[in-house]
Amino acid sequence: MTPARSSSARSSSTGSSSARTGSAGTGSARKGSAGNGSARKATTPKATARSARPATHTLEIDPLIDDPSTRIVVCCGSGGVGKTTTAAALALRAAERGRDVVVLTIDPARRLAQSMGLTELDNTPRRVDGVDETKGGSLHAMMLDMKRTFDEIVEQHADPERARQILENPFYQSLSSSFAGTQEYMAMEKLGQLHSGGSWDLIIVDTPPSRSALDFLDAPQRLGSFLDGRLIRILSAPAKVGGRGALKFLSAGMGLMTGALSKVVGTHLLTDIQTFVAALDTTFGGFRKRADATYKLLQAHGTAFLVVAAPEKDALREAAYFVERLDSESMPLAGLVLNRVHETSAGQLSAERSTAAAEALLEQAFDLDDESSEAPTETDEGASDEGASDEHESAEPLCEPGADGPSAEDLRLVAGLLTLHAERLRMIGREERVRTRFTSIHPDVPIVEVPALPGDVHDLDGLRTIGRHLG
Repeated sequence: MTPARSSSARSSSTGSSSARTGSAGTGSARKGSAGNGSARKATTPKATARSARPATHTLEIDPLIDDPSTRIVVCCGSGGVGKTTTAAALALRAAERGRDVVVLTIDPARRLAQSMGLTELDNTPRRVDGVDETKGGSLHAMMLDMKRTFDEIVEQHADPERARQILENPFYQSLSSSFAGTQEYMAMEKLGQLHSGGSWDLIIVDTPPSRSALDFLDAPQRLGSFLDGRLIRILSAPAKVGGRGALKFLSAGMGLMTGALSKVVGTHLLTDIQTFVAALDTTFGGFRKRADATYKLLQAHGTAFLVVAAPEKDALREAAYFVERLDSESMPLAGLVLNRVHETSAGQLSAERSTAAAEALLEQAFDLDDESSEAPTETDEGASDEGASDEHESAEPLCEPGADGPSAEDLRLVAGLLTLHAERLRMIGREERVRTRFTSIHPDVPIVEVPALPGDVHDLDGLRTIGRHLG
């Protein structure tokens, strides 16, 4: 049961359209406290090959995570864009700036645990060692265990005997492990638990890859559709009806229906379903209420969504989808993190000039190779076999290639560097074109860029490097 999209809800939410479409210099991606700086402040491009880009708004991360009113940051984006690394880097930076942070990952990959030096992550927050806590902050990390979260709900809302019956029910075991939407709903449940617990003042959520990252927004409605479905209502009717006469009348009709269903799904499965449904009202009655409360929490002031993307056509197309979906759901968008951006400090040397110079140097290298192969060698042809002089014991070329200049190997090395430079400039050009396409469609979405690093991030120092670029 998704909350109604009324005009009043949009105007009261920090995620309304006005939060993204304010004028440069005055609009803010979120309503932070005074003195935190504007997340929409115009920026001057870096002195690189990207000098011709249009003016955009800069996303300022440090004011966002320093603001005590920021309680939840949700990182969403397609797969393979560094979203998990971004979430971990944000969490580490916020902790070392004085916040008590827990980072929740729904991504089944283990990269988050590895980058934080943990052997594993599970449904319980684990403290991360090696974090600078001199400013009073701390960092915990956890990975959503969908079935364990479902089991905790059963144990919390049912007496021990009823909980045992439900947990052992085969239909429940299948539902809690593989029912469509269960993972997303359990993510909302866990987020609500972390927020209501009050142990941390900042929760950072790393969502699954691909467009399913936003499926948790549909979780209340999807679960409601399941619980309110026709089959569920029919199966639960005997438990809800009052009086023996009505129950006897209903049981006759149920007998006909269950007989037909038994032929379709099997007697044992139908019995398991009926046993499970009998516990819905007492055990799962608060599902939709809690999901709706978490949904409103995601819309409220204090929550910020970060869309993470790479400067690639497909990734930015997905980012545009996320931006538009968040706007339609009145979710507070903070901005876009553009990851793995390539840059160069030698942009004055164009790709065309680099390629031409590389070709010229390779031609010179080939000429030197030809000269070297044709050069005559001085041999001791006139010396007798018995009395060869010492100066002729080893034959050497009369003219060494490159003796008065660079060798052929040096020329090839420089040509290779020029070729790499040309390829990087072309890559930068492609990235700039797809970035410009995104900003032309969403000109008021603030952006922060993280440059491409030489290697993968696999430890806290690497996360700190990412964090400095984000901040």
